[in-house]
Amino acid sequence: MKRRTLIATGLALLPLPALAQTPVPNQQALLARAEAYLNSITTLRARFLQIAQNGGSAEGTAFIARPGRMRFDYDPPEPLLLVASDGQFLYYDRELRQPSIVPVSSTPLAFLLRPRISFGGDIEVRGVQRQGGFLQVTVRRRDAPSEGSLTLIFAEEPMELRQWVVVDGQGRQTRVTLNAVETGMNLPRRLFTFNDPSFFENEGR
Repeated sequence: MKRRTLIATGLALLPLPALAQTPVPNQQALLARAEAYLNSITTLRARFLQIAQNGGSAEGTAFIARPGRMRFDYDPPEPLLLVASDGQFLYYDRELRQPSIVPVSSTPLAFLLRPRISFGGDIEVRGVQRQGGFLQVTVRRRDAPSEGSLTLIFAEEPMELRQWVVVDGQGRQTRVTLNAVETGMNLPRRLFTFNDPSFFENEGR
């Protein structure tokens, strides 16, 4: 699996929606419900399975502390660590001990880290599907369509984020499926403080 394409994955619950489609009945109510659920999340911890377009897979543990912070801790032998904090997204290869940083705003996952999540404003809803108890919503930034899109897949009863799909600007697709989702726990801030030089002292393997 290419390490620089590891930001999304999963199980194929629904095909990705076409760009033009018939509106789903009660679409605005469904979007409002998904929006309220996402905004209710302060912290989240889950196991994840990630599958890239080339079929490569990886597993690990995901942490989200809204707003602004996220961490993907990959299981061995995958050496990659991804951390978002303070408006920056760190890609760190534990074997090479080599970090690289990009702005969080340049990644589709920035949507999940906003202080207030809204399916409106600068966010364009590109597709909504509903099937078999699952709701699928595809979004992208209106002013930056070249950054790619993010598709969120929710179980409806109860409402729970189960999967997301990132399609980057080159059309490459990565899916992330969440399992054993927990919310509302305390997460140590040190999980996300990669701007502290001591952060990397314990990241070698």
